Amino acid sequence: MAKLFNIKPFKEFLRSESLGSIFLMSCVVISLIIANTSAAPGFEHLLQSELGFETGAVHLRYPLLSWINDGLMAIFFLLVGLEIKRELVEGELSSFKKASLPIVAALGGVLAPALIYFTLNKGTPTAGGWGIPMATDIAFAIAVISLLGKKVPSSLKIFLSALAIVDDLMAILVIAIFYSSDLHYAFLGYALGIFVFLLILNKLKVKALAAYLIPGALMWYFIHHSGVHATIAGVLTAFALPTTPDAVESPLEKLEHILVNPVNFAIMPLFALVNTNITFETEMLGGLTTTLGLGIILGLALGKPIGIFLFSWLAVKSGVAKMPKSASWQHLIGVGMLGGIGFTMSVFIALLSFPGEQLILSEAKFAILTGSVLSGVCGYLFLSAVSKRRKNVAGR
Repeated sequence: MAKLFNIKPFKEFLRSESLGSIFLMSCVVISLIIANTSAAPGFEHLLQSELGFETGAVHLRYPLLSWINDGLMAIFFLLVGLEIKRELVEGELSSFKKASLPIVAALGGVLAPALIYFTLNKGTPTAGGWGIPMATDIAFAIAVISLLGKKVPSSLKIFLSALAIVDDLMAILVIAIFYSSDLHYAFLGYALGIFVFLLILNKLKVKALAAYLIPGALMWYFIHHSGVHATIAGVLTAFALPTTPDAVESPLEKLEHILVNPVNFAIMPLFALVNTNITFETEMLGGLTTTLGLGIILGLALGKPIGIFLFSWLAVKSGVAKMPKSASWQHLIGVGMLGGIGFTMSVFIALLSFPGEQLILSEAKFAILTGSVLSGVCGYLFLSAVSKRRKNVAGR
């Protein structure tokens, strides 16, 4: 009999995310080294080199940096979309009972950081960056909690993963709604037509991946020219792919297995390599205490744990949700701290918030790096202390 929930893809996902975070961190370090050595000008020139072609009405010639941020990151969002849909159909978001706690917790983890940032930056030139501290970097968060091993309940790792996936979905919606400008409705109409066509293919039970990916690439082109950020095309393509709640590999799961390693071991590290390049200056330390820096750091390091814990507490106490198995309230505080690791998605939203403003962008990246490291270290130490305390109590 087919299993109702195939746990193997989830375990593979966790393992790949954990290992991929090592490559991600390595590229962060390499990027910082390049930015602070004589290699910086040459690297910047490489990123601005244009690739592609122009023919008639078709314009596909962009700098290498744009191909990475708009093109390869669409593949990253395609994988995120696949993960979200799989969890909705057969995983930790497949029923109200399972999904309620991570959904409510993620909502708190989005609202509280945004509120802290907006309160500090209201009326300033940096007010538009309120979306920066909202996001959780699923790769780094899972990597840190995986380092704790058996010190934390396995249910807590699943809860953090589901929370981060919902968090990603909310970040995607924020990007689509608030970080898009100069909309061209004709191109949006073409993209919408392609999306409807993909949904029809799904209803007709078409299983060939090419039947979805080729129109999906065309949809990316139209969305890119519409004014909405092109990475949304990856999510829409993912949502159109068919999947089933049984153990038989569906087209969605097949594509997920194909993409997991290239995304975690190549695309995300490459994104970090080209976007973390912060040239350190003494003035940047002062930038951490500006409204921009404080908004990001406090949003990640305080807003995330406060929002996640408070909304989780309200959901459980009201009977809407149940606590993860074997987890305590202290565990949820620790998970909230790890939710403040916002690196990849936070940098991505910073790029959308301050295009062309290099100084502000560098300060934002430095604050993201500071807030994420602070959240990761505090979360790890806190959960380790909780585990030790519980072990001591049990041994008495």
